[in-house]
Amino acid sequence: MTLKDNQTNREVSNKVFIDLRNQYVARGVGNGNLNVAKYAKGATVTDVEGNEYIDFAAAIGTLNVGHSHPKIVKHIQEKVEDFIHPGFNVIMYESYIKLAEKLAHLTPGDFDKKVILLNSGAEAVENAVKIARKYTGRTGVVSFVRGFHGRTNLTMSMTSKVRPYKLGFGPFASDVYQAPYPNLSEKPDNLSNEEYVDYIIQQLHDFFISAVDPETVACIVMEPVQGEGGFIIPDKKFVKAVRDICDQHGIVFVADEIQSGFARTGKMFAIEHFDVVPDLVTVSKSLAAGFPLSGVIGKTEMMDSCNPGELGGTYCGNPIACEAALKVIEIIEEENLNDKSEDIGATIQDKLSNIAQEVNFIGDIRRLGAMVAVEIVDSETGQPNKAKTTEIIKQANENGLLLLSAGLKGNVIRFLTPLVITNNELNRGLEILEDVCKNV
Repeated sequence: MTLKDNQTNREVSNKVFIDLRNQYVARGVGNGNLNVAKYAKGATVTDVEGNEYIDFAAAIGTLNVGHSHPKIVKHIQEKVEDFIHPGFNVIMYESYIKLAEKLAHLTPGDFDKKVILLNSGAEAVENAVKIARKYTGRTGVVSFVRGFHGRTNLTMSMTSKVRPYKLGFGPFASDVYQAPYPNLSEKPDNLSNEEYVDYIIQQLHDFFISAVDPETVACIVMEPVQGEGGFIIPDKKFVKAVRDICDQHGIVFVADEIQSGFARTGKMFAIEHFDVVPDLVTVSKSLAAGFPLSGVIGKTEMMDSCNPGELGGTYCGNPIACEAALKVIEIIEEENLNDKSEDIGATIQDKLSNIAQEVNFIGDIRRLGAMVAVEIVDSETGQPNKAKTTEIIKQANENGLLLLSAGLKGNVIRFLTPLVITNNELNRGLEILEDVCKNV
């Protein structure tokens, strides 16, 4: 069966594409919604049958400036006529250099910085580790419990969640360790928030006795807000403790801003909330409005520890993606998306609090800017309820709202609305969510 065969007999439908997907696309590729997008603008997606969906997923946080922003579409249409990809390793082009300059100035830190542009978030993390290892002459890599850094062999090794990311894909990279990371929703009742954070910090220090010697560690890679882990927001004191350990032992501090960057948390980068300056920053997702692009930005002496040819790749820093990224940064500034991020997040949080008054399965609600999450729990035990989370997301999808789950136990709903979402789109989406929660 082919698409052409079906088109000769009937109008193209979602089912036609679903059948073709099942026949030709690998089963290991997940799909949150099985319908097929035809076009999308802002925060609304329309499928091939004309059904509309309010997008609270934004390609897993890739579209902070929304679907097909008109400024980006117009700019790319013009630039693609110049060339598509001469290859930066072969001959340089302006957009790569201008974006590197822009990112060096945007990222935290009053020191000289350099940049490498890559393709994906996982590739950025891999290269940050390569740079840290080259710079320090050490091999150890520390990430955190509940962290997610990608699906390559090294980044799978750094990722916490076994299913669906790691099971059956070993053996994994060696000399990778996962340290404790505070999660206030798991705090014992007999501890105050401050006591709990102090306890986790002590566990972190003990980790560098029991698990790995800090003098052998090249880098600590930390999501300032854990993404796939459930939008876990650490206490500022904990983040500073990580920075202090790095300073004390000559470890490179890497901030993984792949999901939390570019105004998602109300600041250009989430690490800015914690009064800590990283040595290296990894970026991707909303950097280029949907074009594959990522990067590592960091201290010049660290970035320059690698020799020519030791970093790079065929498609790294594609010029069209770089042009899109330059426009993304311009749009964030022109449309005040940092301020809008805070407004969107507050609106979502208020709605979730109202829903919690109507149903008995809403657990912890947390947010930083528009990076919002809610835990779904068993109404009697208070334990994570993955089944109900799955059902809420399924019914939301069926009723025109695209949602994503997260969390080590699969019981977190995360909200990643485009930051250009209109009040009408936002309210429509929240109304669908409320109706589903009341009827689930």
